[in-house]
Amino acid sequence: MKFLDQAKIFVKSGDGGAGCVSFRREKYIEFGGPNGGDGGKGGSVYFEAVENLNTLIDFRYQQHFKAQKGQNGMGSQMTGAKGEDIIIKVPVGTEIVAEDGVTVLADMVVPGQKFLIAKGGDGGRGNMQFKSATNQAPRYAEPGWPGQEMWVWLRLKVIADVGLVGLPNAGKSTFLSVVTQARPKIADYPFTTLHPNLGVAWVDNYELVIADIPGLIEGAHEGVGLGDRFLKHVERCAALLHLIDANEDVVKVYKAIRKELDLYNQKLAEKPEVVVLNKIDSLPEDDVAKKVAALEKACGKKVIAISAVAKKNLFEALRAVSAFVTRDRRKKEAEQEDSASSTVKKEWSPLD
Repeated sequence: MKFLDQAKIFVKSGDGGAGCVSFRREKYIEFGGPNGGDGGKGGSVYFEAVENLNTLIDFRYQQHFKAQKGQNGMGSQMTGAKGEDIIIKVPVGTEIVAEDGVTVLADMVVPGQKFLIAKGGDGGRGNMQFKSATNQAPRYAEPGWPGQEMWVWLRLKVIADVGLVGLPNAGKSTFLSVVTQARPKIADYPFTTLHPNLGVAWVDNYELVIADIPGLIEGAHEGVGLGDRFLKHVERCAALLHLIDANEDVVKVYKAIRKELDLYNQKLAEKPEVVVLNKIDSLPEDDVAKKVAALEKACGKKVIAISAVAKKNLFEALRAVSAFVTRDRRKKEAEQEDSASSTVKKEWSPLD
């Protein structure tokens, strides 16, 4: 299956049905009067977040979604049938963005979450509704109200706890394949990873969802390499795991990646970060110690030296990043509890 994380689609809700102009014609009833029914309401368009999707590839083959028109009203006071609604299913983590590409209309982050994007048009009133003491036989009815239509962008941001960042060939895919059951493509050339990969690791009975994105290089914010378009997939992460190849100029590499994060999004750059020096099995211990010391001086935090291939110190790195994830989870749980308790108090507070 191809990975597609952005799509533009057209949605249109159904028009309302027209009201009916009709009069009763029954034997022995001399003054039957109007009996035209109202038109039916047009169908609405909804988005729904579902768990069994992980790409927007379906929207490459279908870009137009139009709900059914409401049925026109009929005689004998019969209201037209309502048009059927359309429910567009999207992966969890999809943002619904207006055509301007900036305004976020909805963020579908909870399975089963629904969002009304286009409301169906109301049906027009039949002539029965216009009868009055001064107008006993109205001969007009309302047309149905038009539905809403618009173009919207769908942008998928994968939901993960930890985001792997670093240069191409820093060993991110190898790390993911060793600590999880994921099987990303691994090769000895740059940009082996062309789309995000997810894996699940377990640390102290806690589940960690790890996202591996294509490598960044200096100038990514200007479109160099694969650019920074995949950084959106780590925006929701609680922490970043920054992998650096021990065979590179580690200080220069670290500063280059941090610069790209700053230029992309300040909030992303401020996320908790665990710095990891990878591929230490390819260097003597003295060289590794020097590089760790230089890197710690540059980043101002502890650096964990690991080898994904030799499976050395991997658990230490996972525990370090897990601390940030669990802290973030507890914070969110506390916020949800506070929100729920404030809602209950508001519902049961006595009237002034």
